[in-house]
Amino acid sequence: MKKIVLSIVIVTMCHFSIMAQIEADSVGADTVWTTSTTFGLNFNQAAFSDNWTGGAVNSLAFSGLFNYLANYKRDAWSWDNTVDLLFGVVNNQGQGVRKSQDRIFLDSKVGYDISEDWNGYGSLNFLTQFAPGFRYVDLPTGGEDALRISDFMAPAFLTFSLGFEYVPTENFSLRLSPFSPRVTFVTDTTVYRNTEDNTNYGVEIGETVRYEWLAFQLLMNWNKNITENISLQARYLTYANYENLSLDQIDHRLDVTLAAKLTQYINVNFSAIALYDFDQIDELQFSQLIGVGILLNREKAVVE
Repeated sequence: MKKIVLSIVIVTMCHFSIMAQIEADSVGADTVWTTSTTFGLNFNQAAFSDNWTGGAVNSLAFSGLFNYLANYKRDAWSWDNTVDLLFGVVNNQGQGVRKSQDRIFLDSKVGYDISEDWNGYGSLNFLTQFAPGFRYVDLPTGGEDALRISDFMAPAFLTFSLGFEYVPTENFSLRLSPFSPRVTFVTDTTVYRNTEDNTNYGVEIGETVRYEWLAFQLLMNWNKNITENISLQARYLTYANYENLSLDQIDHRLDVTLAAKLTQYINVNFSAIALYDFDQIDELQFSQLIGVGILLNREKAVVE
């Protein structure tokens, strides 16, 4: 636990020391804050009579999302912050309540313009989940056994990056970081995700933390209003450790959300995640969800 606390303190101090420099260098200049808050609830339900010949089970699903952006701009300095939260459950008849979606993503980036489309930056991002995750195994005697394979902070990823960002338009950004130390946490050593190299998410069995000091990270964000009522959001992340640099050990993650407004507050959305992480499983993972629900959005700009 001491190593975990020390890791968080070190990378946080490095990042926020840059933020303090912004305030020192920007006295007297105009400050512009822009914020955006999005809150959504999705609900899905299916019910069938006992004599339904098509074969089906009753189900009930619920998910919620929260996204908050707070961006600061003063002269050549910028400070962009993102909070992205997602959680969902599904209750299928005979199976009970199971998790369907779960994500905590926090990102904070300080940048300094070096040209019209490029800036140097330092960023800190954190990724984990809210609740335990299980693998369900059929028993020879019937029924299932729930094997807990993840939990909050098990795993969790804290990454500090220094590099350059390309921002040609307000809808697209590309971060290139040749220096991206990452700390992987598995704070609960009882979770079971043992892989071929005898690790849990890259952390040695019985340990709670893994350090990767020399690594490269690429992060691409694309947000586009396809029409007045249809929007597309995509985030692609790749991470490569220089010490184990091979094509099959480079991490990739793609998050895509397509949302269509039916009314001012009602929307239909499709979300999908494609993930490849050698430390989890040497295969491509994929998940998707379609839902109908309520989506509220508020944007605000403040000039000081």
